[in-house]
Amino acid sequence: MPRKPWDLPFIAEPREIAGLRRVVRLHLALWGLHALTEDAQLCVSELASNVITHVGPGTPAILAVSMSGPHLRIELHDPDPRALPTLLSPTTDTEHGRGMTLIAALAVRWGVETGADHKVTWCELETGARRLALPALDGGV
Repeated sequence: MPRKPWDLPFIAEPREIAGLRRVVRLHLALWGLHALTEDAQLCVSELASNVITHVGPGTPAILAVSMSGPHLRIELHDPDPRALPTLLSPTTDTEHGRGMTLIAALAVRWGVETGADHKVTWCELETGARRLALPALDGGV
């Protein structure tokens, strides 16, 4: 089954996070990636929460989900290239700052790409799918 990339514009508000999680669950079910649902939903929640907390409620944002080889790629686009996520080392008493630590623990990799007027914070989850190796076409026997 083809896994067509999709994106969803939304306004970064706490009440929107549940809807984003539902959309991710539905798409992953269609893609046959049920095993990734909880991890993907947690990543989406944390990425969206970062926009709300560090860029501001009411910020227009875009959630984009695609396949990147054998990985599920989750991107959160927002208009503030200055508010960069950071990986902190929270203690057991810390109330905030665990979002990117959770993402780093779940994802095989994550990062941030910035432009003049936007940034994309992304993570990739391992799907367990393997790329099919195509035989070399050398014209010989």
